[in-house]
Amino acid sequence: MSQVSSQVIPTTNSWAVRMADSALARYSLPRAHWHYEHGLVVKAIADVGAATGEKRYEQFVQAWVDHFVTPEGHIRTYRLEEFNLDQISPGRLLFPLYARDRDDRYAHALQLLYTQLQNQPRTHSGGFWHKQIYPYQMWLDGIYMAGPFYAEYARAFGKPEGFDDVARQVILIERQTRDPHSGLLYHAWDESRKQRWANPETGCSPHFWGRADGWFIMALVEILDLLPGEHPRRAELLSILARLARSLVDVQDASTGLWYQVLDQPQRPGNYGESSVTAMLVYSFARAVRKGYLTCEYLLAARRGYRGLLENQIKVGARGLLNLEGTCSVAGLGGRPYRDGSYEYYTREKIATNDFKGVGPFILAALEMDHDGAVAPEAE
Repeated sequence: MSQVSSQVIPTTNSWAVRMADSALARYSLPRAHWHYEHGLVVKAIADVGAATGEKRYEQFVQAWVDHFVTPEGHIRTYRLEEFNLDQISPGRLLFPLYARDRDDRYAHALQLLYTQLQNQPRTHSGGFWHKQIYPYQMWLDGIYMAGPFYAEYARAFGKPEGFDDVARQVILIERQTRDPHSGLLYHAWDESRKQRWANPETGCSPHFWGRADGWFIMALVEILDLLPGEHPRRAELLSILARLARSLVDVQDASTGLWYQVLDQPQRPGNYGESSVTAMLVYSFARAVRKGYLTCEYLLAARRGYRGLLENQIKVGARGLLNLEGTCSVAGLGGRPYRDGSYEYYTREKIATNDFKGVGPFILAALEMDHDGAVAPEAE
């Protein structure tokens, strides 16, 4: 799990606390899933607990993890043989519990997920396939799903070769998906060039999907939190972060502060300011500035994005619970029915309220802005 400052965040008027409490009020543990979406929002709630010192958040996280991890260290509903990177990400919740209790069942569960990574199918160039069912494909999403877990496992269990592999994954996909003109990253890359969505020359998907770039930059910041300061490829990762951050600031909407579903085409019919990518970039920029990975100018972009979320996407509903509007519910490539990665595909997917892929990053972003002390408007 990513680190948070030891400074205690005041709960009064904290948007992070308000959204965490709203998410908890709507959450039903019997309906929980070992899935990256659930893992993301539970991780965000865990970070609120670490920042505030309030035990109720810690108790919820403990109950969530114990809902899945058996006394033998198996993970209910998890299937290693699927080789699905999405199923790695929730495992980050196990690290602080194992560090606290040294309970063998958490160690066994962590080892199970690490075993998947050691056997994950790879492209010829060494990149993880996103899933067994997506051969020779690397997706930006997959860097977030596996990278921070892999780096934290390397640190917790003394596997320095893991840091090398994590850095290789980041550098490889950035090199393959970066557009030389805009600096933005395409959603995915098919090394085999066999997918209908893949450019026959580059192997890249056709558009810059906002949340894909959001997943990648969040992962990069959190990996840098874990990567040893003396690691030989750390400077490369910092350069990637700076390069991508510059490109993302260039496509931030000047009037609302939001980022768009398709990043570089804000005026095209059907496009819209999307909540999850905006929250991801607010979080990543603010955290990266706080950790010294980016210069202070990016905090201004984070503040604009945060204000944009509060003014445009946050509403107060029944019982005073916060609602986050404007999150793309899902976007992928290939599969059945076939997702072709076209502009029309990305802009026609369902837009959801309180989707975990937006709520989790919003909580993380709000925590960072609590550290920043930025004044933000009340939701209406």
